[in-house]
Amino acid sequence: MPSLFRRKSADLVEDAVSQVSPEESSSARPRGYTPSKKELGRETPKRPNAGRRPAADTKPLSKQEARERRRVLRAESAAEFRREGGPRDRAPERGLARDVVDSRRTVGTWFFGGALVVLIGSANTMPPAVRFGSNLLWGLLAIALVIDSVLISRRIKKLVRQRFPKTDQRMGSLYLYAIMRAITFRRMRAPTPRVKIGDSV
Repeated sequence: MPSLFRRKSADLVEDAVSQVSPEESSSARPRGYTPSKKELGRETPKRPNAGRRPAADTKPLSKQEARERRRVLRAESAAEFRREGGPRDRAPERGLARDVVDSRRTVGTWFFGGALVVLIGSANTMPPAVRFGSNLLWGLLAIALVIDSVLISRRIKKLVRQRFPKTDQRMGSLYLYAIMRAITFRRMRAPTPRVKIGDSV
């Protein structure tokens, strides 16, 4: 029997490889072992392009295109402000104040038209009777505006206390907010009125 010490190391390696069967080698692998693509004899297919975002168009805009883009963005921003208002308009108490104003006819919408008539009628070239009538109209408009503002403020105060008893809004700020809206023409109000004249609030 030949001695093991006289055999070459290469012969020992070949004997070890030949004595281990494929089943034994697979069973000797650690638990959770995942065979590589080379061992499985197949290749992983390439991922389809479906669902991927297309590459961004990096083509720079011309001056005319950039100007048109800015114009469109400004128009969209103005339309959004007209529809929803700014950050200060989004409190529910302010929405209630807007509804109180928009549901009624206000003296304030006639105030600027009357002020223009008063300005023309108060000119020194006008007869004394016209100037007197202009001053009388100005006084009546001012008194009516004060009364209307008081009525609006009282209505807002009552509704806010009923619907928002824990509000952190200052009532004086709500009154001023409503009065400034009341003296603005209905078509120019922002946000756009969401109730019609005569609707209950």
